[in-house]
Amino acid sequence: MPKPEKHVFVCVQNREPDHPRPSCSQKNCAEIAEEFYWNLQQRQLFEKIQVTTTSCLGPCSEGPSILIYPEGIMYGDVNKKDVAVIFDEHLQNDRPVERLIVSREFW
Repeated sequence: MPKPEKHVFVCVQNREPDHPRPSCSQKNCAEIAEEFYWNLQQRQLFEKIQVTTTSCLGPCSEGPSILIYPEGIMYGDVNKKDVAVIFDEHLQNDRPVERLIVSREFW
């Protein structure tokens, strides 16, 4: 497998409902991860983009959290419709989706 140009990390952290910190699983992160995999498959970008699920990325209150490298851009409050926009704008055209970038307070 060639080295990807972009690497997408999708938080799928799951915490108990009574845990003091929220988690991305409480905000449908598994659905977001599946949407990233579906878009990757549909667009046949396996040689350019890698998608990996991960545990906590940090800004739990801002989830579902997505981190994209090599830029180191963190997106928050991502929904299923946003995934296609992230592919179209950021992953394929190198234009980060400004409205989804978490504030400097978190990342």
